[in-house]
Order: sequence, then structure tokens, then C-alpha cells
Amino acid sequence: QVQLVESGGGSVQAGGSLRLSCTASGYLYCMAWFRQAPGKEREGVVVFYRGDGDTLYADSVKGRFTVSQDNAGNTLYLQMNSLKPEDTAMYYCAAQGGGSCAFRLRWDDFSIWGHGTQVTVSS
Repeated sequence: QVQLVESGGGSVQAGGSLRLSCTASGYLYCMAWFRQAPGKEREGVVVFYRGDGDTLYADSVKGRFTVSQDNAGNTLYLQMNSLKPEDTAMYYCAAQGGGSCAFRLRWDDFSIWGHGTQVTVSS
């Protein structure tokens, strides 16, 4: 079973930036970032399909967040700019097994999860 480890969370002021990293123990074609704030449902942030580099962002983060990967394809990044207090959440890296990708922001499409990294944005 491939494992995912997130890092890079922290506390910033509104308008600041953070870069999250997700390191996988194996190659995964379909990866995503989700987030969950206290008392709220888990929300999809972005799906990234390595097969063709396609991305699907949530409307709430479009233009502010950017997903990318390293050359080896083992680490997925989430660059978060212009952060807002409503971005405060635990951020999770997730992946689908196999070579295909259910290309949508539904958490139940993803069977492989990291433990999360906390992002806190103060006003």
C-alpha cells in the first residue's frame, strides 16, 4: 500500500502564502488535496491527474492555489497564495489506486490518504 505524508502547514496572516507537500512512497496517477475545517464536511481543493497533467480546482481556490509535482513524480505540491481565514483547515493529500482517475472533487473516490497538515490563517 502506497503511503502519503503531508508537510508544510503552519500559521500565517491573511494574504500570506504557504506551500504544502505530499510525498508518496510510490507512483500514483491520480492525486488530490482535500481540506476539512472543524464542524464542516471534507472539501475537495484540487484533483491532479498525472497522466496528462490535467487539474480540477474548487471554485473557492481558483486563481489562488496551484498544484504541481516534482520531476521524479513522487511529491505533489500545493502552493497557496492570498490566503484567507476561511482557508483554515486540516489539509489532506489523497490518491486513487490504479492508472485511471475519477476526475472530480469527491472524497469517496479516493482510497489512499495522508494524516493531514494543519493550515491556520488569521485575520
